[in-house]
Amino acid sequence: MNLSQRHALVTGASSGLGKAVATALAAGGAHVLMVARDPHRGEAARTEIIAASGNPAVDLLCCDLSSQSQIRALAAGVRGRVDALHLLVNNAGTAFPRWGLTPDGVERTLAVNHLAPFLLTNLLLDLLVAGAPARIINVGTRMNTAMDLEDLNWQRRPYRMMQAYGQSKLGNLHFTRELARRIAGSGVTVNAVFPGVFRSNLGGTDGAQGLFWTSVDRLLGWALKTPEQAAERVIHLLTSAEVAGISGQYFGDRVPIKAPAQADDAAANERVWQLSAAMVGLAEESFPRVSGKGLDHR
Repeated sequence: MNLSQRHALVTGASSGLGKAVATALAAGGAHVLMVARDPHRGEAARTEIIAASGNPAVDLLCCDLSSQSQIRALAAGVRGRVDALHLLVNNAGTAFPRWGLTPDGVERTLAVNHLAPFLLTNLLLDLLVAGAPARIINVGTRMNTAMDLEDLNWQRRPYRMMQAYGQSKLGNLHFTRELARRIAGSGVTVNAVFPGVFRSNLGGTDGAQGLFWTSVDRLLGWALKTPEQAAERVIHLLTSAEVAGISGQYFGDRVPIKAPAQADDAAANERVWQLSAAMVGLAEESFPRVSGKGLDHR
């Protein structure tokens, strides 16, 4: 895998799947922009990625993805380092055992898992077009659920951690479908992937790992994939010629898989887009639109 002269951005890259993906991309020769929330953990991971890959072209960008102002600063930081982006992996994900809102007034799980990749990707779209052919991968999960579009912030319903997590990740599928439609012909593709069940520190000690995945790991740890094994599905979508030009699909192990029914509803995809745009403060006219082989901002 020769990725020299390619710029790749990976969120949630200080541990787990994100770190494994960043390491594989660096080993392939890419310039990796790794995004982490904690600067100390991020720098430690950066050192390990460089040592494991033999590639010093690994930059750390710190961002709390629950904060829209920090996401905007992150996008500005990316622009300060590259003039084109070839690969974007929206990997960061979390879950919270208790309900809460971010300072932006958004339920925390939705903010990190769905609105963060929605905002970041839109802010970087012109860099991706400049790097075309370019690929966007949204890391999802496989839960048969539906988003309650009348209560995205869980203010009318009793909060349930895993339901909130599943619905926020379903938002990634809605986003993938609608973004693929909007950027068709731009040279940029976007797909979602379910990496399988693997050992994860999802949510940290205050999140799903502490309440759910620790128990799973204790009972079935011998059967769970490593992050490196799970990363193989992501790397395939980022680098394989087999998927060049394919966009708007939901992949499992190298082949498309069935998505929850709501994600196959074009009207629902567009509505989730509009609701998301309102929640991150992006007006419709600010979104890039396809024009020939590029994007216009109108």
